[in-house]
Amino acid sequence: MASIGKFAGIARRLAAAAAIGGAVVAISAPQPAHAIDTGAAVGIGLGSFALGSMVGAGAAANPYYGGYPYGYAAPAPVYAYPPAPVYYPPSRSCWDPYYRRYYAC
Repeated sequence: MASIGKFAGIARRLAAAAAIGGAVVAISAPQPAHAIDTGAAVGIGLGSFALGSMVGAGAAANPYYGGYPYGYAAPAPVYAYPPAPVYYPPSRSCWDPYYRRYYAC
């Protein structure tokens, strides 16, 4: 009979742990999402567009900011200069004393 009491205590502890676990799951269960209506969605979209426009227009408000100091111009772009000339080494020639002329060697 002593062994039945031992199993009864284990069963009570398991039942208590299951009840606590179920309560934790029930409390932390996600709540259903609350959808917004069309007017609110349009308002959010227009507001974000207006905020983005204001932030983007801030850079164009002062065209002289971040430029070059007075008297200096921006460096010319790379494509403004012609490419460097190609180096062609002079052709090698040797003197032929028999025929008295130069030939390529």
